[in-house]
Amino acid sequence: MLYTIIDVETTGKTNRMTEISVFKFDGKTVVDEFTSLINPNSFIPAHITALTGINNETVANAPYFEDVAQDILNITEDTVFVAHNVNFDFNVISGEFKRLGIDFNRKKLCTVRLSRKLLSGHRSYSLGKLCKDLDINLVNRHRARGDAEATTILFELLLQQPNASDVFKDFLNKNSREATLPPNLPKATFEALPSSAGIYYFKNKKGKVIYVGKAKDIKKRVLSHFYSKTKKAQDMVRETGDIDFEISGSELVALLMEDAAIKHHFPIYNKAAKRTIQSFSIFSYEDRKGILHLASNKGRLVPNPIITFYNVREVRTFIEKLCAKYNLCPKYCHLQEAVTECSHYSIKNCKGICKDEESIEDYNNRVLEAIYDISDNKDDIIVKEKGRNINEDAFVMIKGGEYVGYGFIEKTETISHIDDLQAFLIPQKNNIDIKKILRPRLLKI
Repeated sequence: MLYTIIDVETTGKTNRMTEISVFKFDGKTVVDEFTSLINPNSFIPAHITALTGINNETVANAPYFEDVAQDILNITEDTVFVAHNVNFDFNVISGEFKRLGIDFNRKKLCTVRLSRKLLSGHRSYSLGKLCKDLDINLVNRHRARGDAEATTILFELLLQQPNASDVFKDFLNKNSREATLPPNLPKATFEALPSSAGIYYFKNKKGKVIYVGKAKDIKKRVLSHFYSKTKKAQDMVRETGDIDFEISGSELVALLMEDAAIKHHFPIYNKAAKRTIQSFSIFSYEDRKGILHLASNKGRLVPNPIITFYNVREVRTFIEKLCAKYNLCPKYCHLQEAVTECSHYSIKNCKGICKDEESIEDYNNRVLEAIYDISDNKDDIIVKEKGRNINEDAFVMIKGGEYVGYGFIEKTETISHIDDLQAFLIPQKNNIDIKKILRPRLLKI
């Protein structure tokens, strides 16, 4: 079997390649080599230069990736792609090929994961520290050729270990997830994940939560992070040393659990949840003729909102449904502006207020009926959801229009009043994100 042991250097955040080194290895001897600087056509930050010694001048006259792409395809053809933290190097290279419209597919082996399996007991499996422990001469650290050469020596040592044949065969099995898993994550931890709805926690080696996610199928969703080629996903996966989880039973409860967990841990990779959410509110006003209008605007500009949404498209769709249900006029609901009479493409049941064919009083009564019907509900509501097992139900509790938490209850329990659920309630805080989650499930329209 032929292997290509590979290392790449990049620009960092933009993840463009600046150098590549490939050692073609037959298990005993290096039979071919390809090493080259690459012009990334992208700025190299100072902190990357400090690490690798490669700056913008270094690569100014180097070939672009497309100039060496065929050489890389040729030397890696019919070989197993090997690297230390293989997903990083593989994703950089496949990303460069993708920009050229080429799919780059190779079987992969990771020397970090192989080392953990065949050379157990080391405090660190970083290339530098592992080479120091094993007396492997590592020269030109953080340069492609130096790191690739040291990885080749390490790989040869791994091939010589007892039981290496079985381990390599297992890792190369197309159904094995070993080469896909983060280098610091034990296989047993991943295998213990359930294929159920819930939330999951990515933790670093110190046990700190760095990401919280929710899923209908936790194991499947977690695995998708390992295949992701985004810079954020790759960085997160490299930091991951443990994964924990909580089963929710349903997607709705998972969404609520996820929001609470993010606000408790503030994980560094949950940036999307830290963004300020823009709200859009529906309000009413009376014009000079005495006709009641329904309109929408950004939430901060509406002092007395009737109902609030968190997506401008949802607002418009909701107003369209109101028009259809209550025979309201698209013109006076501001679905059409600067028109004398409404002529909406789908709403055809206006009773003619815009043509003076209906009394203002009759029209306004229907607007008031709609407003009353859609005003934020202040009732006590229990939303029943699927439990974490067949003997259990989940519930979401809303009291006085405010979310107060969720809970789980055995199906054998007798509940005759909302207060009977209090003993099973897991109290939670209400916030704008929760309102966004629950809004679609509480609307009457």
